[in-house]
Amino acid sequence: MTRIGLYPGTFDPIHNGHTDLIGRAVKLVDKLVLGIAINAGKGPIFSLEERVAMAEEAVAPLRNRAEIVVQPFEGLTMQFARAVGAQVIVRGLRAVADFEFEFQMTAMNQQLDREIETVFLMADPRHQAIASKLVKEIATLGGDVSKFVSPSVKDRLLAKVGR
Repeated sequence: MTRIGLYPGTFDPIHNGHTDLIGRAVKLVDKLVLGIAINAGKGPIFSLEERVAMAEEAVAPLRNRAEIVVQPFEGLTMQFARAVGAQVIVRGLRAVADFEFEFQMTAMNQQLDREIETVFLMADPRHQAIASKLVKEIATLGGDVSKFVSPSVKDRLLAKVGR
């Protein structure tokens, strides 16, 4: 049986913390679906197409470890997880605030489908502070984001914020 995992997120933009987590998640599954959420409520600065393209580029070096599929989705994560045949949802934890939110989300997801487990991976200490929202803010205010994102994401981000 193929073990399928789902790592959902907005990935606006995908950063080094995300790619580290993806690299670690593929050790746990045979196939990882990177679910790019269509979430207008979060007000992404990158279009869905741009976020998919950046994710495809970010996972390319990791594809020798497991099958990785980048796929947009809309609606409930649990519905998407069922649709792609995921047995596991992978989530990253950076801090206590993440844990509180994720704990509540996991409890609700278990009510929706008890067959799909959630697995938490702790952020690597080098990446614990990285959040897409903060990366965008640093770029907008003229700071250097090169420690947080790949060179191609940096270029896209700087172009997007007019730098």
